[in-house]
Amino acid sequence: MKSFEHDYLQHHLISHKLLMTVRALGEFRGRQDLFKDQFPEVLETLKKVAMIQSVESSNRIEGITVVPERLNAIVAKKTKPKGHSEQEVAGYRDVLSEIHTSAQKLKLSPELILRWHKNMYKYTAEEAGIWKKEDNAIIEIMPDETRRVRFQPLAASATPNAINQLCREYADCIVLGTVEPLLAVASFVIDFECVHPFRDGNGRLGRLLTLLLLYHAGYDVGRFISLERVIEESKETYYETLLHSSQRWLEGEHDLQPWWNYFLGTLTAAYKEFEERVGNITSSRGAKRQMVLAAFERLPDLFTFSDFQRACQGVSYATLRRTLIELRKKRKVRCLGKGRDAQWKKT
Repeated sequence: MKSFEHDYLQHHLISHKLLMTVRALGEFRGRQDLFKDQFPEVLETLKKVAMIQSVESSNRIEGITVVPERLNAIVAKKTKPKGHSEQEVAGYRDVLSEIHTSAQKLKLSPELILRWHKNMYKYTAEEAGIWKKEDNAIIEIMPDETRRVRFQPLAASATPNAINQLCREYADCIVLGTVEPLLAVASFVIDFECVHPFRDGNGRLGRLLTLLLLYHAGYDVGRFISLERVIEESKETYYETLLHSSQRWLEGEHDLQPWWNYFLGTLTAAYKEFEERVGNITSSRGAKRQMVLAAFERLPDLFTFSDFQRACQGVSYATLRRTLIELRKKRKVRCLGKGRDAQWKKT
């Protein structure tokens, strides 16, 4: 499609800063294998947390929320989903799990994309796994509740051929080595979002495809640090750069630099967090405690117990409460009220 046509990527300007980021990410990739060999138990703990955070964040970006207790049980497959939100969360969980367990066996194709879309909605009554039948648009709701079109995706009639072409041209550039793989992955994602091939679920599916293609390129950090959570934490910038780099996409005159910078910046942030967390957790014994304390440090100065829970997915209520009591005794935090919704303040 547009980014992969007529040698567009090969002739697109690249800044020195971007080149330095690509080089740094290559160094991160080289070190990740050392961590896998040295700290397997610690990484197992990180994987469980990342799985829960990815499911929660990618859905919450789209306004789909589930209370923490139910979310943990659904991700662990300890309960059946109830209600539409839980059903969509369960579908995302299944596709994400397939990526983590079988990424190298999965080949990017229109058939895979359709199957994943169907599986995302398999617990719901929605029609899924088919390309959009009608033209769609990215709508922005203004403060006065009026609506405006932020971006007009590709027409429905052109969508099947466009996705076929996109998958084929992406595969060709990877096999031939004509484009830096990280930039190829980022460019595939924005082209996919510009086509917007489904009536619903395009954002979540785009993030799942991101994870798969990064796996194929050897960047495994999404297994241990939730890329979806990192994106959610910079959601405004995420949408702004997508919009900026999609302007004039239909004419093949779009500027990929803002999206490339954001995409590689997100990946860099994930790797830095990965190395920091592994560095702080030196053995499997006490790993959960170290993880909880690290999560506490990342919380804002004012937070609620629910905020603490979301930052420590998979950790029991009792453990989190015990940690807050210990921190209060050490005068590192104080409670400003009573009850579960009370605010806590770092001191």
